[in-house]
Amino acid sequence: MPSQPSQSLETFDNPNPERDFHIHMEIPEFTCLCPKTGQPDFATLYLDYIPDKHCVELKSLKLYIWGYRNEGAFHEAVTNRILDDLAKVTKPRFMRLTAKFFVRGGIFTNVVAEYRKKGWEPKPLVDLTRFDSQSNTRG
Repeated sequence: MPSQPSQSLETFDNPNPERDFHIHMEIPEFTCLCPKTGQPDFATLYLDYIPDKHCVELKSLKLYIWGYRNEGAFHEAVTNRILDDLAKVTKPRFMRLTAKFFVRGGIFTNVVAEYRKKGWEPKPLVDLTRFDSQSNTRG
């Protein structure tokens, strides 16, 4: 059965809700249409989030993103709408969507939108000693 674009997002239970962990996704084939000209806009989306009880299911995310292919949307609006939809279904502790649009009219546009669960604060980062590349090799 061939896949079709969809506006629904599916989730699954976070396998480790007791711990903060970072999920990073890169979506290099996002397309929508310029609402002024009807010309296609291309972007790479970077989704970073710390889940709470649910994680987004990848196939539904792919079909959801595909749903924008023939839709007119300003960069700022579509980035915030995608973030809102993802935050609504996953209810993460933290989520950031970065949209890096390809050049249009000689201008690159990057849009960064964030969601933070009320009351959630990140734990302090543990700074471990860094080892230079090849640090075990003596010359």
